[in-house]
Amino acid sequence: MRLPRVLPRSLAGQLFVMQALLVAAVVAGCAVFAYVSGRDQAEETAKRQVRTAALAMAESPSVREAIRAPDPSAALQPYAERVRAETGIAFITIMDPRGVRWTHPTPAEIGRPFIGHTDRALLGETFEETYTGTLGPSIRVVTPVRDEGRVVGLVSAGITVERVSTQVREQLGALALAAGAALALGALGTYVINARLRRHTHGMNARELSRMHDYHAATLHAVREGLLMLDGRRRIALVNDAARELLGLGPEAVGRRVDELELPVALTGALLASGPRVDEVHLTADRVIVVNTSPVVGGEQRGTVVTLRDHTELQALSGELDSERGFSQALRSQAHEAANRLHTVVSLIELGRVEEAVEFATAELELAQVLTDRVVGAVGEPVLAALLLGKAAQANERGVELVLAEDSLIDDGALPESLAARDLVTVLGNLIDNAVDAASEAMRGGGAAVPGQRTAARALVTVTARTDGGELLLRVADTGAGIAPDDADEVFRRGWTTRGSGRGLGLALVRQAAYRNGGTVTLDRSEDGGARFTVRLPLTGRAAPEVTA
Repeated sequence: MRLPRVLPRSLAGQLFVMQALLVAAVVAGCAVFAYVSGRDQAEETAKRQVRTAALAMAESPSVREAIRAPDPSAALQPYAERVRAETGIAFITIMDPRGVRWTHPTPAEIGRPFIGHTDRALLGETFEETYTGTLGPSIRVVTPVRDEGRVVGLVSAGITVERVSTQVREQLGALALAAGAALALGALGTYVINARLRRHTHGMNARELSRMHDYHAATLHAVREGLLMLDGRRRIALVNDAARELLGLGPEAVGRRVDELELPVALTGALLASGPRVDEVHLTADRVIVVNTSPVVGGEQRGTVVTLRDHTELQALSGELDSERGFSQALRSQAHEAANRLHTVVSLIELGRVEEAVEFATAELELAQVLTDRVVGAVGEPVLAALLLGKAAQANERGVELVLAEDSLIDDGALPESLAARDLVTVLGNLIDNAVDAASEAMRGGGAAVPGQRTAARALVTVTARTDGGELLLRVADTGAGIAPDDADEVFRRGWTTRGSGRGLGLALVRQAAYRNGGTVTLDRSEDGGARFTVRLPLTGRAAPEVTA
């Protein structure tokens, strides 16, 4: 049999019940304490009151004088009743040393023996006691009346216990009203707090919240995307494993501000921005990541949710796809040119000019074969050789001559397996593409010339690729307009370009690939006045990364 549910289902309801019970218990405890304290205080006040009255009567000269009279009651009874009425105590009894009453609130009791103890008073001591007499239980004080050193009488003043209880009950009524008001205020405050808690917990109970937390933690660790949650002060409130890996964050990252994490400036700006960001590409030291941010707004900006996707592999594949697309375009162009040349040769033969046809065909073959032989002979790494031949064809289509420097030499097997072929394609491919663009624009008269630059006679890109002193040297120089000195420090920043929006990622990827392999990138002026980029990658080990310009 299922037991009936005692507590409400929601966490807020359970807390309300427990807090209400706690407030009630505290108020009840305070009420009991106040009642006990009030009763003790009332009894202590009664004792002081009757002691004062008894001592005042015992010290009164008129009392001693009346005791000497033949009929003490005649003078003492009116006096005692007047004092009793003025002080509000229950009784004042004056008696002889034997305990026979001279005064009493009930006249019929006069002349009868006092009900209580008198032995200590006969010895000259004033004492208190609670005793049951003719008026019921009472708190009384008995004190001696002295005349010339002798005890000539006794005075007993008292307040009934019932009167003290009545006073306490009157105080308890006021205390009950205060306790009720405190309980009502406590219940109201508890209700308001728990109503707010109910809104924040959406009416869920503790078990549901615990289960949600477990699912939440498991989801964070299972998601491959990086997830970052920032509070309103741009401090990291939550970060999952993928985000730690993508941003290179340590275990102490939670609680730190974004601008304290030493991230790239552009990425830090995106994370600190108040508005949403959609699919922004940013570079870290060794990754390309796509950033999306969404503000958390509820009356005021409470924080930001950031998602991070690793775009490194996709960017590399996109670069390879662009290279393949360029190669295919170059092949189509070469096929078209080859068809034109073949038609020219056929036409010369049909015209009977066989020697001119042979000379024309041989010259074209020699030009193509010289470059192929030069590249294959100098560069034993097949990936680099294929890249250079493909880029040479692309450059030729744009009217730019790509040549391999005479001192270029890379033996087959000289490059270690740790140096990824994809990074070589990224570095050399992007540098050659930029150099071809610069040289082509310079020949067409486009671009801004750098002061002091001389005009090149032809569009030329010179590539140097060699192993030298335990490192791979890749150098690309062009005859373009060059790079202004003011821009030398900015060329490797993501988004820097002189050719419109949507560009400016190539050099940033070059620097990232060099950094990833422990290499360096330098920029200076070529002999022909254009830009010259030099990349040095260690062939063994990993050197400290450096980027200079």
